[in-house]
Amino acid sequence: MLKFVNRILEQERLRKALLRENATFVVVYGRRRCGKSRLIRQVLDYNDCYFMADQSEATQQRLLLAKTLSVVVESFDKVIYPDWETLFEAFNLRLNRRITLCLDEFPYLVKNSPELPAIIQKQMDRKEQLNFNLLLCGSSQQLMHGLVFDSAAPLFGRADEIMKIKPMRASYLQEMLNTSAIETVEEYSVWGGIPRYWELRLTEKTLFSALEYHLLTSQGILYDEPMRLFLDDMRDTVHSFTILSLVAAGCNRLSEIAARLEKPATHLSAPLEKLLMLGYLERIVPFGENPKNSKKSLYKIADSFLHFYFRFVVPNRSFIEIEQASTVTKRIKEQFSGYVSWYWEKLCREAVPFLNIDDIHFNVASNYWGTPAKDKPIEIDVVAESQDGRHLLVGECKWWDKEPNVKELFAELEKKALLLPFAKGKKVIPVLFLKNKVKNETERKIFFTEDILEIVKC
Repeated sequence: MLKFVNRILEQERLRKALLRENATFVVVYGRRRCGKSRLIRQVLDYNDCYFMADQSEATQQRLLLAKTLSVVVESFDKVIYPDWETLFEAFNLRLNRRITLCLDEFPYLVKNSPELPAIIQKQMDRKEQLNFNLLLCGSSQQLMHGLVFDSAAPLFGRADEIMKIKPMRASYLQEMLNTSAIETVEEYSVWGGIPRYWELRLTEKTLFSALEYHLLTSQGILYDEPMRLFLDDMRDTVHSFTILSLVAAGCNRLSEIAARLEKPATHLSAPLEKLLMLGYLERIVPFGENPKNSKKSLYKIADSFLHFYFRFVVPNRSFIEIEQASTVTKRIKEQFSGYVSWYWEKLCREAVPFLNIDDIHFNVASNYWGTPAKDKPIEIDVVAESQDGRHLLVGECKWWDKEPNVKELFAELEKKALLLPFAKGKKVIPVLFLKNKVKNETERKIFFTEDILEIVKC
């Protein structure tokens, strides 16, 4: 079994919620493979009840749940319960101590029992009479969101704790795989922060052998993974598949995506918003632009695994179907360093709010692209304003094996900073983020891969 790492904050919040004086109602949700079920089982006591729902009929589900509950209530499964309300009432009456009942994959239950949220609402409205905490968990982010955040839904406002479980940080992948800092960034650019993918990675000795076994073969367990993810939350999986394929191929502007799909841009707002809400896409704007009305926004695939899949698997499916994994691997290796460099930039930006440079602390970082001076387009990988508003960090990220000329990089960075309109009146702090350690003969700030992984662990 995969070693359980981190999730310290989540464990503390769950335990605190379940130990309150009165019965509590807790909702846990997040994308599939994030480790929600493992987290819950880590927190539950051996006297608690954990039930994993499936897509069978409601009558069968009640039979299975009754059998699970019979572990704490003797002979509870010897009775046939005609409906959910009868089952909950009987269970509550026969308990002589407080326990926690977890209903995992709750949307499966609701699919065949649409009345269930209203029945649970009735139970939660009399918590002082309940002898059990109720913990609902689900991977369909859209359905779970609708069940607890929609003001018209029966469970709206009833939950005592709502937790969205997010992917984990790169430093915990390093702890899991026992890799070097550089190897960790490479691995993270493929598997992202999804514990289930880490578990599969551990079955093979190297990154590329794991890719060939699990992803670059038609029999691989991850070969159809995106479609399984989309089925949780989307009716039109083909549309989402197409949009992500286009974004991975370099269509990053709304106008470009619309042109390739031969549709008006206005017709894409709903599918794009859904992909953004699910965390599969991200919309980025240059530093200094208002995200609400900027016309310079770009769409990028936010999830590492999906990005890798649509960048390298989808264009090579013909080779994969005829079991030519070695050909695909060769193609990936030729482009892999450039692909990883994007994730190196993202990790560096994520680290900026945790930096302390001469007692100066910074806000969330972004990147910048634009033409601040006529005919002089520039790009800067990392830009962040200090919390006191008096300083501006500008950074360059290099994922190079060759040793860079540090003086030249700093000079070029400062030259770019002089062109930035939002740098006026602020002290510019140039920073380099480098793959490999080099001698720093100046007092300028340089951070290396090991530094960034340690910083983002905070």
